[in-house]
Amino acid sequence: MMKTIRWTGAAMAACLVAWAGVGCGSGSGTGEATASAKPYPLDVCIVSGEKLDDHGGAYTFVHAGQEIKLCCKDCLKDFQQDPAKYLAKLSGNAAASEGQSAGGHQH
Repeated sequence: MMKTIRWTGAAMAACLVAWAGVGCGSGSGTGEATASAKPYPLDVCIVSGEKLDDHGGAYTFVHAGQEIKLCCKDCLKDFQQDPAKYLAKLSGNAAASEGQSAGGHQH
């Protein structure tokens, strides 16, 4: 019986450590650490063009070593359908893309 208690406790501790390693942040993504990613340079959603703080905080994740921030999790499916389209907004003239909207995005 003592072995069972020790094994159960060890298994629970291992699960807790694994869960903590995955993280419990506001976003998901590729599993890369946000700290090692390139910082997100815009103050608007890369998909909708809306301010990131308009809906209670940004949905943040890492894609291919780049931190990405969306105004909401609903924008994630649009990003996933064509990441290159949205990542292009980060290269070149990012300031020009800040005011642009993907159109039709409403909350």
